[in-house]
Amino acid sequence: MNNASQRRHIDTILSYGGHESTNKRYSPTHELIGRSWQRCLSEYGLDPSQPRPARIVTHQTLREHQDSVDEFLNVARAGVEQLYTQISGLGYVLLLSDHRGITVQFLGNKHDDDRLHKAGLYLGADWSEQYAGTSAVGTCIQEQQALTCHRVDHFDSSHISLTCTAAPIKDPSGQLLAVLDISALDSSRTPESQNFALHLTQLYARLIEDAYFLRRYRHSLIFKCDQSRELVQVNGQLLFALDEQGNILAANTAGRALLAQYQPFATDSTSLPDLLECQWRDILSITYESKDGVRAFRVAGSQQMLYGILIEPRTNTSSQLNVSEVLASQEESVPPLDKLCADDPAMRQTISLAKRLRHRDVSLLILGETGTGKEVLAKAIHATSHRSDQPFMAVNCAAIPESLIESELFGYAPGTFTGGRVKGAKGLIQEANGGTLFLDEIGDMPLQLQSRLLRVLAEGQVLPLGSSQPVNIDVRVLAATHCNLTQLIADGLFREDLYYRLNGATLKLSALKARVDKQYLIKLLLKRINPAARLRADAMSALLAYSWPGNIRQLVNTLTFAEAVCKEGEITVHHLPEECIAGRLDKPTLALSVQSPTPHYASTVSPEPWLDPLLDKVDAISEQQTLIDRLRQQRWNISAVAKQLGVSRPTVYRRMKKLGISLPRDV
Repeated sequence: MNNASQRRHIDTILSYGGHESTNKRYSPTHELIGRSWQRCLSEYGLDPSQPRPARIVTHQTLREHQDSVDEFLNVARAGVEQLYTQISGLGYVLLLSDHRGITVQFLGNKHDDDRLHKAGLYLGADWSEQYAGTSAVGTCIQEQQALTCHRVDHFDSSHISLTCTAAPIKDPSGQLLAVLDISALDSSRTPESQNFALHLTQLYARLIEDAYFLRRYRHSLIFKCDQSRELVQVNGQLLFALDEQGNILAANTAGRALLAQYQPFATDSTSLPDLLECQWRDILSITYESKDGVRAFRVAGSQQMLYGILIEPRTNTSSQLNVSEVLASQEESVPPLDKLCADDPAMRQTISLAKRLRHRDVSLLILGETGTGKEVLAKAIHATSHRSDQPFMAVNCAAIPESLIESELFGYAPGTFTGGRVKGAKGLIQEANGGTLFLDEIGDMPLQLQSRLLRVLAEGQVLPLGSSQPVNIDVRVLAATHCNLTQLIADGLFREDLYYRLNGATLKLSALKARVDKQYLIKLLLKRINPAARLRADAMSALLAYSWPGNIRQLVNTLTFAEAVCKEGEITVHHLPEECIAGRLDKPTLALSVQSPTPHYASTVSPEPWLDPLLDKVDAISEQQTLIDRLRQQRWNISAVAKQLGVSRPTVYRRMKKLGISLPRDV
């Protein structure tokens, strides 16, 4: 840099009054640079017209600085060396300074030793802002932020040919521990040329910081999480060290940012279960109950999802948390309920509440959209309760004609109806005596019958139609609806007193599109349909991306359809109903290939209207001939064909029936 350039730079700084930012053309970090220039002029009394030579501390002083961060340097060494291998070919050197700005580790090209030493890019160099003025290291220490100090951003005119990028590294308590810096003696004049250097330096600073965090808390339980399930194992960005009660002992920078963001949780005694709206057992059981070792959680007071894994303590000590012992003392496993979800936070809360209430006779109100599995949950609660050996009676209040619902529920005495049973009928409430009565779509029950139902629940007696003698009953009532009962009450369509009688507690089921455990449900349901069937990755991706307006019921129909039309037990994206892949694929051409036909069908609720007549005719010819050829090759041995296709014998028979194939008479 010539003397004229240095003179202009000195004049620029001396004329800087702080009222206007520095020229944005010089640096993308002009606000940080402007504040640093002010400190240099006002607080440190530095004179830009009097350049200072690089200050390299003595060997003894350097050793003292290195000894103070010895454990950190042992952890950081691998990250520093890895970063240097990526930048050395681009003309950069690497400096790692302590929190006071002294370079305690340095990697550079020995051929440039003299120039680097003169510029201060050297081991033992003092880059504190008080001495060296505005620089990446010194200003990073003051601002606690990553930045690039590019050429004329530097305060000292002897540094205006340099470009330096630095990022802070903090200890688990949030205090500045070190600064990672990459610098070059010569660079492009545009500050934008250093954008990638800034991102790369920040990345490695975080990796080193997290490695040091894990080292410091290697004897504690660590919860590692990220916004991506797929990346959390290798790149989980948030780290929390935990004590035996689930309280957070420390967090890395990203973890502390989350704690600060969601007040009032940012306290010295923050509980991780409170922060993630879960039970302590949900966290402890991740490794033991999740197949991939990952579980989803929802951050309190938000819809933000985090996917977490556990890193258990490295060594056994008397005071160390014993995860298996803690789990043994926690809530018991209840398979019929546990199988209803994997790691969806909202569903896990619902199942946890269902477990606690399953043995109580309190009435439960199950809320959820149509097709979310309300009856499945009710059956699971009954099956795990003390009434499990008694009847479970399900009544769909929306499906029974209004003229029959009263007699169906309450029963009737002999002779009450013309054409009725001679001996009368008990009614579903009596049939459920001793067990569980499930009232599905209770919001659709006629208003006049709500009064009678309320009386039955209040008195524990049912009066059959045409009878004068009430019958004592003992039933637990589970009710479900997709309606907004509060609005129905306001509209005068549902009795408020019945609502409070039914709503001893509320269990909410999430819509399928909102669940984070869709992949678990897809695999579970397909296994029930056909254990031998397989989902190719393209089909799974399409199923996960679909919005599922019909919820789990629609998913079951879709998987049943796909399994029925797939070839050799492998479901691909082309075997899915058309609405599941709309917008994901170009409309395919019908293929008559015997090896890999790719039918494209539309689906509805029932199998009959699924197949467009023309598509059905074209594809059926291909599939029929393919199956006939296989049967002939195996001399019509169904077991051999099933084994060859990797499906069950019933599946082969179903396909034969669908395609109109009959066994020859001589077989």
